[in-house]
Amino acid sequence: MHEPPETTKNKENMKQNTTGRRMATALLAALLLAVLPTAAADIFITPDSSLADAVRKAREMRRIGQATKVTIHLAPGTYYLYEPLRLRPEDSGLTIEGPQPAAATASPADLAVISGGLRITDWKRQGKLLVADVPDFNGRPVDFRQLWVNGRKAVRARDVSDFEQMHRILTYDKKNRVLWIPKAAVNKIVSGKSANAPYLEMVLHEMWCTSNLRIKSLTPQGDSVAVRFHDPEARLQFEHPWPSPMTPDTGHPSPFYLTNALELLDEPGEWYHDIRTHKLYYMPRNGEAPMANGKSSTLSAVVPVLETLVEFIGSAEHPVRNITVKGVTFSHTTWMRPSEQGHVPLQAGMFLTEAYKLRPQIDRPNNHKLDNQGWLGRAHAAVELHHAEAIGFRGCRFEHLGGSGLDYVVGCRGGTTTRCTFTDIAMNGYVCGSFSPEGQETHRPYQPTDFREVCTGQTVSQSEFCDVTNEDWGCVAVCAGYVSGITIEHNTIHDVSYTGISLGWGWNRDLVCMKDNKVRANLIYNYAQHMYDCAGIYTLGNQPGTVVSENVVRDIATPSYVHDPNHWFYLYTDEGSSNITLRDNWTPEEKFLKNANGPGNVWENNGPQVADAIKQAAGVTSD
Repeated sequence: MHEPPETTKNKENMKQNTTGRRMATALLAALLLAVLPTAAADIFITPDSSLADAVRKAREMRRIGQATKVTIHLAPGTYYLYEPLRLRPEDSGLTIEGPQPAAATASPADLAVISGGLRITDWKRQGKLLVADVPDFNGRPVDFRQLWVNGRKAVRARDVSDFEQMHRILTYDKKNRVLWIPKAAVNKIVSGKSANAPYLEMVLHEMWCTSNLRIKSLTPQGDSVAVRFHDPEARLQFEHPWPSPMTPDTGHPSPFYLTNALELLDEPGEWYHDIRTHKLYYMPRNGEAPMANGKSSTLSAVVPVLETLVEFIGSAEHPVRNITVKGVTFSHTTWMRPSEQGHVPLQAGMFLTEAYKLRPQIDRPNNHKLDNQGWLGRAHAAVELHHAEAIGFRGCRFEHLGGSGLDYVVGCRGGTTTRCTFTDIAMNGYVCGSFSPEGQETHRPYQPTDFREVCTGQTVSQSEFCDVTNEDWGCVAVCAGYVSGITIEHNTIHDVSYTGISLGWGWNRDLVCMKDNKVRANLIYNYAQHMYDCAGIYTLGNQPGTVVSENVVRDIATPSYVHDPNHWFYLYTDEGSSNITLRDNWTPEEKFLKNANGPGNVWENNGPQVADAIKQAAGVTSD
């Protein structure tokens, strides 16, 4: 049976139907393009804009489907904050990018700076000093511990300009909580039998740490002075056994300096802030004097009013993910605990909240007996990450900071820090992982039930660390605690107060969450500027699969006032260090320490005989 031939009318109907279908398809495509997110979107802001508003705008663009990825572009200039910028899981996928001028031609004016500072203006001359009123910040009076003038850090007024001239303690009375010092140390401050400086502080050198102690009273007695401190640091200082101050019978009594008194302000570049009158006193350096009319046209001063600039805040179930920060400078933070409660650290700037000696000692299987207990806190950093995945920093600067620089605090996965600069930082440069939770005694092995707490898979590479640890001398450039799978490679570390790289925690050889860490091809020199009992690279604890290789460590500093002038090393595996391989590390001599180590450590070809090719490849390399 044959179909009937098509009529002209049938053909016309078919043509109209086809055309209609095409138009409907085109309309549907247009509608889909209108509602489907574009691949990427850009937000451009200037220093007059709000960073927080830009982040919220990007968050909303992603939420309502306008874009899948958003980049916030920062124009050059300083972005002053009144509170930390908070990045949450809803901000995942964001990029924050500043200008990235060529390193050879970069100037401060070319950079995008996120600042926690407050500008100080309208200086008046008062004799040799310049004086300015410190304005309220965000409706409140402020205090601070740092000052930067014309981009250079000023010195909080102290009794010595040369640390080689520090006074030494005389004796240390733990029972009565009294520290005895020479009367000559307080001649500028004590009048008769009373002190003129109500907020005076002592910075006390103690083996591998320094304590900041707020002075409660100075009582002269003959050629000596009894020093008593405020609590809680008085209790902590005299109860904790390690690190301890050294007395004259050791041959190297602990040095100290006094700070934070107007009477001590006697050198160009020093400053003092009177928190009662809110006046800032500064002795200008050459070229910083004000104009004849009494106001300064050459003095650009900044004081820090925030402790943290940026916080990444997620949870174990809902982390912040896939955020990249490029070409941004983080500047002008402080850390106020030393002014409010003192600062008594155990190691690497981690401060004690309680600590005391044990009698009898605790028996620990597989470890020597424990003679003390301690619980710790952690200083703030300019940038802090809590429960975050794949958060990276490239070409950023961390500088002019009163706490630490960058801190992967807890529950972080991945994240690369590369081509960054860490400089002029009071405490640690780069920090990663737990240093015992606040509720856990710090010598107990840390093996959390939920492994998501452990920072895993971070990388810090091709970065420079210089002039970090410049206030808390017991801090380090790269400070990694209980971490797994961290990579620390091709960094250049120099001019630091203590150790270059510290890896591990716990003083315990038991199996914990640490494993598979890598420290490779770093160049470390001019370390231990103020402290000994240190090394270019230092380890603690059981770390199966960890390899320390192809690093160069050289040129240790030689301060005269350290507690033991021979107790320094290029490589140092400290208490509990186990299952770590150290190979092909170049050092000028084989000055290494293996202290109370556990099993499984392998030492291969470390010392001056290591090949020149390894020596030449260490440190930051060109792109």
